Formats: sequence, C-alpha cells, structure tokens
Amino acid sequence: MRTPESFTSRTRERVEDTTVAVREGAVVGFVMVVADEVEQVYVAAAHRGTGLAGALLARAERLVRQHGHERAWLAVATGNARARRCYARNGWCDEGAFNYPAAGPDGPVSVPCHRYAKQLPDPRGAQARP
Repeated sequence: MRTPESFTSRTRERVEDTTVAVREGAVVGFVMVVADEVEQVYVAAAHRGTGLAGALLARAERLVRQHGHERAWLAVATGNARARRCYARNGWCDEGAFNYPAAGPDGPVSVPCHRYAKQLPDPRGAQARP
C-alpha cells in the first residue's frame, strides 16, 4: 500500500523527471518522463477537459525527443477509459495489453495495462522513421 510517507520519499527522488503545471498558485497537473517512457501523467479533476493533458503530453514528447528517442511510450491502466481516449485524441496508438511492473513498497506490482506509443517528429524537420 502506498502511504503519504512513501509518496514523499518517491517524490524527492523524481523531481528531475517531473514537469509540474501550476495555475493560480496551485499544482493542477504533472508529467514524468524517463528516457523514452512517459511514466506518469496527472491532471486534477477540476482541470480535465481544459487542454492541460494535451499540453503536458506535448511537453513529455519534446523531452523524450530531447533524450534522443524517436518514439515515446506510456502505460495506461486497462480500465482507465478516459485516459485512453485522451491519449488517442493526442495521436498515441494503442499497441495492446501487457502487465506493467509498477513500483510497490515491497517490489514491483503487476498492473494490467495497455501500451500506447507515438512516433515523434524529427526536431530538424525531417520525416521520422516509422
């Protein structure tokens, strides 16, 4: 089980990987990127449907490209239909079901997910390879 203490500890370790969205002084969303994986995307309920998720995803895509990768990927829980629709609207493709090894307090926990991926444009304007 994740506790407030485990969240605080994990948060400190991940500051460098995280972009935070702030509106009127409050954190309303964030995205975490590690290498080619968009590891976490979060938008506060009151800010869903505002375009914030798309902006965070665009930032994540730029970061993945800056890390030298042509494709980005993320895992989304199979039952999270709202997020899956959001990713599809933003050009991400469902590559199928798999079990994601999410970090847990006692080691990885297998979570049924779908892998979404997106081919990223070449920042120099050349066509990215499929």
